Amino acid sequence: MKIGELAKITRCTTETIRFYEKEGLMLDAERTEANYREYSAKHVERLRFIRNCRALDMAHDEIRALLDLTDAPAEGCGAVNSLVDEHISHVDHRIEELLGLRNQLLELRSRCGMEQAVGDCGIVQELSQKEVAPTRAKHSHVG
Repeated sequence: MKIGELAKITRCTTETIRFYEKEGLMLDAERTEANYREYSAKHVERLRFIRNCRALDMAHDEIRALLDLTDAPAEGCGAVNSLVDEHISHVDHRIEELLGLRNQLLELRSRCGMEQAVGDCGIVQELSQKEVAPTRAKHSHVG
């Protein structure tokens, strides 16, 4: 099958497929005599795997590690479990960050409880007058 059919089957764009190929996540496709890429059922399976991992917010390095593990299907799945456990930890950390952000927004929202002119709005005043907190490093689970 050609890239357009692969994209249709897997519900993604051809640009995404090419990006995953460039990132080394997709297997190399065979080439036709006209030099078109020719994809197989293995490509469909792999692209679905990648897209399901991305839906779980896994980074490309995590997906690559999982794909490497699938190359030895007879091995124990302890490494797969460890990788997923580590990702759960990253998700937990992100939830903590988001809850902190939510609390800041709730505090900000409490500054304005009635309909009034924007110039008198407690939210606008707080955003204009509050000292900017030092930028903290964004947490990333990609090593």
